[in-house]
Amino acid sequence: MDPILQQLYNEIAGSLKDLDSTQTQLTPSEFSEKWSIQQIVQHLCLTYAFTETAFEARLSKGTPTRAKPTLRQRIGQYFLTTLGIFPSGRGAPARVAPPQIVSPVCGRDLVQYSAEHLTRIDRIFSEAEALFGTGRCISHMILGPLSIHQWRRFHLIHGRHHLKQIRAIRVAHRL
Repeated sequence: MDPILQQLYNEIAGSLKDLDSTQTQLTPSEFSEKWSIQQIVQHLCLTYAFTETAFEARLSKGTPTRAKPTLRQRIGQYFLTTLGIFPSGRGAPARVAPPQIVSPVCGRDLVQYSAEHLTRIDRIFSEAEALFGTGRCISHMILGPLSIHQWRRFHLIHGRHHLKQIRAIRVAHRL
């Protein structure tokens, strides 16, 4: 696995260590409308699946995007993929919002679920890089066209943003 995605996997695994299926349902406070630990991981995995779908569509066309990033997108790309700053306060798009929990799962199973998704996007990123090279090749819905390296960095920084939320839940509940 690419070192950036491996780092993300390691951080996910560390944040979920030793959590049972009851603990993964915890939110920042008992009356919180915010996501549970499990929902946070589901959100991350939905973003990986959405990325995979976008890459498969672009690979089937056999050509990188011709889109050029706007100035605003370039600034967003710089802050996120270069400086590692993820903006807060923006809600998740509906297509990557986690569903209500039907079956609670433990941290170990969430780590495995994440690993499966990360392995798939790692493979598809490598395939796209071999076909398209190192330039911008596939557009992100907000950040515009990104290179494979930028896509990897996006997922790492986005993941870290949400892993901070998991750490906060663990601290609030003394886990």
